[in-house]
Amino acid sequence: MRIVVVDDNPMNVTVVQEILKRAGYTDILAASSGMELFKLLGLENDGREPTVPGTDDHGVDLILMDMMMPGVDGIYACRAVYESERLRDIPIIMVTAIGDSKKLAEALDAGAIDYVTKPINRIELLARIRVALRLKEQKDWHKERDRRVREELQLAREVQSAVLPHHLGEDGIRIEAIYRPSEELSGDLYAWHRIDRNRYGVAVIDAMGHGISSSLVCMFIASVLKDAMAKLVDPQLVVLELNRRSQQLQFADQLIQYYFTALYMVVDLEKKQVEYVNAGHPAGMLIRGTDGSVVPFAQGGIAIGMFDQIQVEKHTIDIAAGDRIVLVTDGIFDLVTGAEEEEDQLGRLADVLRPFGGSVPPEELERHLFHQDDSNRQDDRCLVMVDIL
Repeated sequence: MRIVVVDDNPMNVTVVQEILKRAGYTDILAASSGMELFKLLGLENDGREPTVPGTDDHGVDLILMDMMMPGVDGIYACRAVYESERLRDIPIIMVTAIGDSKKLAEALDAGAIDYVTKPINRIELLARIRVALRLKEQKDWHKERDRRVREELQLAREVQSAVLPHHLGEDGIRIEAIYRPSEELSGDLYAWHRIDRNRYGVAVIDAMGHGISSSLVCMFIASVLKDAMAKLVDPQLVVLELNRRSQQLQFADQLIQYYFTALYMVVDLEKKQVEYVNAGHPAGMLIRGTDGSVVPFAQGGIAIGMFDQIQVEKHTIDIAAGDRIVLVTDGIFDLVTGAEEEEDQLGRLADVLRPFGGSVPPEELERHLFHQDDSNRQDDRCLVMVDIL
């Protein structure tokens, strides 16, 4: 452990160094002022971080600092260290004379974690140092763990993003999505698959909650969905298969049950028809290219994963060239205010989307939808657009 002793009195520095050496602490640095401490820690003369940051190689684990020093006193130096994001985890123990209670309170407010009084008691000093170093060790452990978790979350996010399909543009159809997770990992999922020459399967799924647990459920669903779309095709069969496979998710805690809503449809370009099943998901909508009128999808249905056996109902909508089908997760409704019922929310969302039509690039639509700051949103947002050409 590296300890820095800061005191303008050389005798006090010598005494503290001797106490520390006899206790087995050998990596000890000394600074005679707050300015010297700043230099040692890589701060500017006024205690601010340099404009061009240097390498963080100070390796300091603890600072023992006299509170009353000429020039830059201990309180100012303590505040400067605490205000630096790079240095704030270094514990600071103040050395103060008896009777400086007001100044001591100011020092603790500035970021010091403890104090010892003059004349220094060896047993008391070493006890407080041990507590401070244990605290530093724990903080370092948590920082390293958090760093590894962030790296793993980033990797997981990249894997999850890789599962999502890319823009599809073929004769007669164009499919693209706008997707914004609320955290590193998302509980929303979308997928599409070309079944044969004329038919395309499209799905939007929203798992309960968001974050790590929901994303893992989504990854499981994605693997099942891809196989089901290719082999079963029919929306009823696909949803029933998703429900059957979801029952295989077993948890040690029987009170934990993950479920998800889904809307799966098959677009048939030859029949000019869409067949779909809504399993407790927000209703999609069809915006007619001829007059801009909105045809809402059916609402209702039972969410997938809640029961062993569920009843699903298939619905049909006719389509024509110029039509746009919009499927969403419920986080999108945060963008439209003033409506509580889902039908009203769909109407307001249709009003927002209608002017753009099928010719507007999704990037422009995304800029329009998310022009406000959405960094504090509480839910994932996903919008899939299927344009019939």
